[in-house]
Amino acid sequence: MPTLTRYIAVLVILASIAYGTMFALVTYVDPATRQMGYPISDDRFNR
Repeated sequence: MPTLTRYIAVLVILASIAYGTMFALVTYVDPATRQMGYPISDDRFNR
């Protein structure tokens, strides 16, 4: 049974690290937003 407890503890620690990393990325990193627009030629619509 100690092996199962150790396995679960390692999984909890890894999940905590992943969650902390995602939380830090969401909190501290602002994505660069910009206007996206691409011209489309009329040939694609006149088929």
